[in-house]
Amino acid sequence: MKQMPPEYYQLLEELQTADFVIVELTLYLDTHPDDSNAIQQYNQFVKQRKQIKKAFEEKFGMLTNFGYSYSHYPYEWPEAPWPWQV
Repeated sequence: MKQMPPEYYQLLEELQTADFVIVELTLYLDTHPDDSNAIQQYNQFVKQRKQIKKAFEEKFGMLTNFGYSYSHYPYEWPEAPWPWQV
């Protein structure tokens, strides 16, 4: 198993936490579309997720492919550790 630096796992956990909150708020907003507080929280976490993703990818490479993430040179998707390797 590939061992990554502690910051890798910290950023990945922050990203997973933001994703969880976004999914939960999305489900809530499906039935409460006029809740301005929930919309504000949703937007806050979407912004936070983008910042975390950017920080992660700058240090550790692409999280996704198919046009959702930029690549450094050389193309790095095949080089990033896969989830089962960390």
